[in-house]
Amino acid sequence: MSLPASDLTKKADNRTADQLGAVLPATAEVRDGHLFIGGVDMVQLARTQGTALYVFDEADLRGRMEAYRDEFAKRYPNSDIIYASKAFLNKEVLRLANAEGLCLDVSGGGELACAQAVGFPTARVFMHGNNKTPQELEEAMSAGVGRIVLDSRLELARVSEIAQRLGIVQDVYMRITPGVEADTHEYIRTGCEDSKFGFTMREDFAYKCVADVLAAPGVRLVGLHCHIGSQIFALHSFREAAAVMVDFMARIRDGYGVTLGELDLGGGLGIAYTADHEPSSIADFAEVTTAAVKDFCGQHGLPLPRLLVEPGRSLVANAGVTLYTVGILKTLPGIRKYVAVDGGMSDNIRTALYHAEYEPVIANKADQPRTEIVTLCGKHCESGDAVVIDGSLQPAELGDIVCVFGTGAYNMTMASNYNGQPRPAVVFVKDGQARVVTRRETYADLYARDL
Repeated sequence: MSLPASDLTKKADNRTADQLGAVLPATAEVRDGHLFIGGVDMVQLARTQGTALYVFDEADLRGRMEAYRDEFAKRYPNSDIIYASKAFLNKEVLRLANAEGLCLDVSGGGELACAQAVGFPTARVFMHGNNKTPQELEEAMSAGVGRIVLDSRLELARVSEIAQRLGIVQDVYMRITPGVEADTHEYIRTGCEDSKFGFTMREDFAYKCVADVLAAPGVRLVGLHCHIGSQIFALHSFREAAAVMVDFMARIRDGYGVTLGELDLGGGLGIAYTADHEPSSIADFAEVTTAAVKDFCGQHGLPLPRLLVEPGRSLVANAGVTLYTVGILKTLPGIRKYVAVDGGMSDNIRTALYHAEYEPVIANKADQPRTEIVTLCGKHCESGDAVVIDGSLQPAELGDIVCVFGTGAYNMTMASNYNGQPRPAVVFVKDGQARVVTRRETYADLYARDL
């Protein structure tokens, strides 16, 4: 693992923090040269809580949850928003999602356990995963989850056996691979034909498997699911997926005499990771998907199903930032300038995985222009350990507090203890108040399981 060669022709953008547009949390502002979020000084917060530190703008989180719920409800009353908890999971965000009336997507027993710990209504929980273990399936069904999303024929047999043993009838969806090539990174493209997820439509496999699901004891097929990928800017991809799925529902009606009442189109709406990104709005996403389902159901003479979508990244990514402290400065003439921080791939693996892009600022110089191109590197024993590669930043000094925007999704949930690094705390900020909602790990935590 190593960094790509530095682009020595790249010029700094000279932007200040308040010129970064859609990457900023809703309440971000600059006061007296410092970055504030939720009315809280990020510099002071970093120095009292320590770094690396995950910080979430609670007003931003609630605002996006409400926007999803309301934008879909006014266009399509029979709709629900399912929070994809894999994007960011702790007890507090699930309490918010429950309070805002959202449903919940869990992808394993651990995520389900978090939901149960806060009393999230299990009837509003949807269980996903391409290889749910028999134990996880039994835990979910015993807890009364509302829907299990079947991913294979083998899983169908497992669910049927467990349901019969428990004496229940489990409502299920079939996850269909619609063959839509979403315009996104290949690692997060999930709806194409070569995917580990779902029932393929090649050679009519998915259609033939419908018969197996309908015939299985202890199982009730109530709907279909698809998910074409993540970080998608091209909304036409969602319309294409809706066309495929509604057509498939019509085939099931015509071929099996069953009209399914629910359609889950997954998530995947892209967000602004850089100041130049121009993602579609939640309202635009709602308009495209609801209009598509109405149009295609009308063409096929199908009654409008309950419509569900599963946002994760677009709910939490821009609401979250990560704070670091600068510890080392190193310039390699003609090669690269490094600014080393007290975190890295242990708290943000996305840059190392696929050279993800982020916007950083120095929180104590937030009103100053970003005049240098630097690589914001981590502290870990890997050459590819970086948070930002060749990004614009204000001139850094030892002890500066760096804020990296757009880190609310897939940073905390994919964090590790590489090099014995304790995972950061999570702080929610709102109305000038900061509250720790997940404490920082300790060295004792790291080895508490060792015998």
